[in-house]
Amino acid sequence: MYNCSSKWSVDWISLSGLEKVLHYLSESIIASPFGRDRIGINYGLHFTGGEPFLNFDLLVRCVKAASNFNIPSLFVESNCFWCVNDDITFRWFSLLRDAGLHGILVSVNPFILEYVSFDRMDRAVRIGRKVFNGNVMVYQESFYRFFREIGLKNKLSLQEFFRHGYGFLLNYAELLPMGRLPYRLGFLYKKYPAEKFFKMSCRDDLTRDWHIHIDNYFNYIPGYCGGISLGDARDMDSIFQGIDLDNYPILNALSKNIGELYRFAVDEYNYRELKNGYISKCHLCLDIRKHIVEETDEYKELKPIEYYHHIE
Repeated sequence: MYNCSSKWSVDWISLSGLEKVLHYLSESIIASPFGRDRIGINYGLHFTGGEPFLNFDLLVRCVKAASNFNIPSLFVESNCFWCVNDDITFRWFSLLRDAGLHGILVSVNPFILEYVSFDRMDRAVRIGRKVFNGNVMVYQESFYRFFREIGLKNKLSLQEFFRHGYGFLLNYAELLPMGRLPYRLGFLYKKYPAEKFFKMSCRDDLTRDWHIHIDNYFNYIPGYCGGISLGDARDMDSIFQGIDLDNYPILNALSKNIGELYRFAVDEYNYRELKNGYISKCHLCLDIRKHIVEETDEYKELKPIEYYHHIE
């Protein structure tokens, strides 16, 4: 979704900038309906990446900062690559709990399984439930249950996943057709000509007021729209006072419909439709934006630029 890659520059988030964002958000973050110390997928605040445990010391400091602002339902997402044994898993979870973390989300799916052995994910769930008093979410639970049922311990390539006949599980998976997915896993989907998506608007995606993301460069990312920034989250007042769409041609087009963006890209940058088609409006939108970035870096809403360099 966010084209994460080890090829990116190592640009860790700054604590001073994070504190500005937390100060602004501290009064508006909604806690889990089960309590401020419980977690929920669309409640509270979560630290993610990439993989946040790649810099554990920074993660602890970020959790402490959020706790100092009394942020409710605070959790962190992880693919659990670091859970190499029970001791380190218990110790790191305990340090985060003591810093103010309320719980964890363990990512489990066949794509992570190509790189991280399942026994590490399973260990994180088991020990996390002890450390955080059951405050553990598994995303996605259907994969976790299945991998446990078949007694999986190690890694499993995507080719082996399909060869063993496990592909049916993807029917129950939430695969968001955006980011790198259309380019790497487009073969899983039926494709359509660009025209099919022309009348679809992105206004609701761009203005959603729940589950937004702020990246390590402090871009305010609407929803899951990687590569699109509504502005600098350290100055959130300027975003919420309103954006003059005349100064943001890409956002202006998307607020109307995908067809507007398509015609803009064709007229201004000679964009050409993909012969094999697109799996979603997000695929079409991203392919257009990628083409524009290859031609110019003038659009301040297309950030971070690095996002477009790590798509395929």
